[in-house]
Amino acid sequence: MTSHQTTQTMKPATAAKKLGVYLEATPAEFQEGVVSRTELNALQADPPQWLQELRRTGPHPRPVVAAKLGISIAGLARGGVAEALTTEQIDALKQDNPEWLQKERATQAEVRKEAVRIKEKNKEKSAQQADQPRAPRS
Repeated sequence: MTSHQTTQTMKPATAAKKLGVYLEATPAEFQEGVVSRTELNALQADPPQWLQELRRTGPHPRPVVAAKLGISIAGLARGGVAEALTTEQIDALKQDNPEWLQKERATQAEVRKEAVRIKEKNKEKSAQQADQPRAPRS
């Protein structure tokens, strides 16, 4: 029996998501084909000019926009941002600092603070359980 590996491929949308770029802004040949795992690794290791430019100036997909603004994707939606934004547009939003962005940043800070609190609480609980002697099993 001979074993041969099939090349793992993905749709362009999946590859764009893994690369952190907006699919509609990628070159047509990228959008129309399939991307192998090897090709994806090569793009990540040595990004071509178009990928470097997209990462630098955009337009950026919503997860990247949210991260650059320091808010959640849901916060973007609540702020009325539904489309991809360029780096210039993101910088302008940061400069203007509208009320909704301030509110979403405060919300995100609270979420992070709560996550840290829960993590610490779980760590303490685990430490306490480890210190307690265990009852013998029958």
